Amino acid sequence: MVENRVEASELGQFIPLHYHHIMLMDQSRVLGFKAAIDSVVFEGAKVLDLGGGTGVLSFFAAARASKVWCVEFNPDMVAESRRLLALNGVTHKVEVVHADAFQYLPPEPVDVVICEMIHAAMLREKQVEVIEAFKQRYRSRFGDRLPVFMPEAVLMAVQPVQQSFDCFGFYAPIIQFQHPEVLHPDTLELAEPAIYSLLDFSQQTSREIQWRGAFAMAHAGSVNALRFVTKNVLSIIADKGTTIDWINHYLVMPLSEPVEVGGGDRLLVEFSYLAGGSLQSLAANMRVAVEKATG
Repeated sequence: MVENRVEASELGQFIPLHYHHIMLMDQSRVLGFKAAIDSVVFEGAKVLDLGGGTGVLSFFAAARASKVWCVEFNPDMVAESRRLLALNGVTHKVEVVHADAFQYLPPEPVDVVICEMIHAAMLREKQVEVIEAFKQRYRSRFGDRLPVFMPEAVLMAVQPVQQSFDCFGFYAPIIQFQHPEVLHPDTLELAEPAIYSLLDFSQQTSREIQWRGAFAMAHAGSVNALRFVTKNVLSIIADKGTTIDWINHYLVMPLSEPVEVGGGDRLLVEFSYLAGGSLQSLAANMRVAVEKATG
């Protein structure tokens, strides 16, 4: 699996300022994290926010925490988070640190680590690499007891679909992102989603993600794309047996060649990629085949 090294080194590092502003308006994302932070951060806690962006998650944590380190590598975002946190009156609790999340350690142990470097299918952004590198550094300095990570886990699923790629008469089989809370009439679901990976950040996690599985086709159609679903388990509420979740936008990846299926056929699917890799690295490693129903 080979990626363009220049592209791979820049993925997720300098997301434009306006994109962070758009994320601030994402109600599911922001309210999901707020609820999770409210449930996990206790009075007097020490919190580390890796890749703090606008500082909104550090702001939520500061409601109870005694100290929050908001770490950001992008100098534009450092200035913006300092501006916004000052406007919200929490600079006495939140320290914005201009540093690389791959290298930074707080000056003392922390209770909670927030890290929202999450892209659909865990591509592009460096969540897995950052958390694994952090755990190694943290253990070396502070011992084996790790803080709580947020998200605590990521559950990923894949689904074969027939996707319309008609753009006002212009045929364009391109990567699409779909909001999970609205209907998508241009998408025909040909089988139920199948879970292909569970990343538990309290345990060692690997960048290598690969899956081989089969789907029973519920409908006849043309499988021309795979839809990837990414569910972030932000917090596990053990005493209530519930979780606080946030689902990324669905990622629709077109296949290089459509495959015709009938109801009852089996679709064999195989793919592999590296967490934090490019979208194209997944597209180049997707394979499908059909086993026709008999009788």
